Amino acid sequence: MSKQNKVAAVPAVVATKAATKAATKVAAKAAGKEDRHFVTALARGLSVLSSFSSGEKMLGNLDIAKRCKLPKSTVSRLTYTLTKLGYLVFVEDTGKYRLGTSTLALGSAMLARLDVRDLSRPLMQELADFSKGMVSLGSRDRLSMIYVGNARSSAALTLSLDVGSRIPIATTAMGRAYLAMIPEREREDIIERIRDLDEVAWPAIRAGIERALKEYRETGCVSSFGEWQADVNAIAVPLRPGGGLPPMAINCGGPAFTLSKEFLLNEVRPKLLELVRQLETSLGLRG
Repeated sequence: MSKQNKVAAVPAVVATKAATKAATKVAAKAAGKEDRHFVTALARGLSVLSSFSSGEKMLGNLDIAKRCKLPKSTVSRLTYTLTKLGYLVFVEDTGKYRLGTSTLALGSAMLARLDVRDLSRPLMQELADFSKGMVSLGSRDRLSMIYVGNARSSAALTLSLDVGSRIPIATTAMGRAYLAMIPEREREDIIERIRDLDEVAWPAIRAGIERALKEYRETGCVSSFGEWQADVNAIAVPLRPGGGLPPMAINCGGPAFTLSKEFLLNEVRPKLLELVRQLETSLGLRG
């Protein structure tokens, strides 16, 4: 497979393992503190659902158990319950599960509330056409950022990510933009979970986050050049959509051989900052 094709086929599963491991660690941590408000069974059920990435349609109990770091017997009870409730569907031919319509209903209800998606779509498409890359809107889900909207250029080669795809919060431009905008106490809590997830890689991850925070203070924009995927460059700007919605971020990225660091910083960054300014004005957040 060529270098170009490898970049174009970036799998959404990259962040899934981190997300599911993090969910288990969060549950364990909460249980260790004997938080009487924390429902471990619910956390485990949600961890099972999050183990399905947008790039994989079916998983078996053993697959899920490995990803969630749970006993197979526990996973069997969880998948049985989720199947009864319509969140999973058991496929007899394969002996595996796929997501059910109840999860789709939850996602559709959430997306229906995002007026920001409708307002941002033409602005994002304009920037995607200019940059010849992909422009995406996302928000946090534990230690991942999940795409809720995106726009692609007509260029032959862009990243194979779509609505529902997950990317890691610590090494991507979108994730770092989110970290840059949230309160320090919340950011430190997330950073602690990231450190617990991979202590070996932590020094490099911490350096990248600290660099991004400094970059945001100086320019209002953050970057990730080959730090998530070696052949992927991206920049991102945080967004506060208002209306009771959580903080979000908009990124612009793509294959490094088509989107150079210089082009993103010098040509794309001003347009991305202006995009967010226009969007916040349309949402009534700026005068």
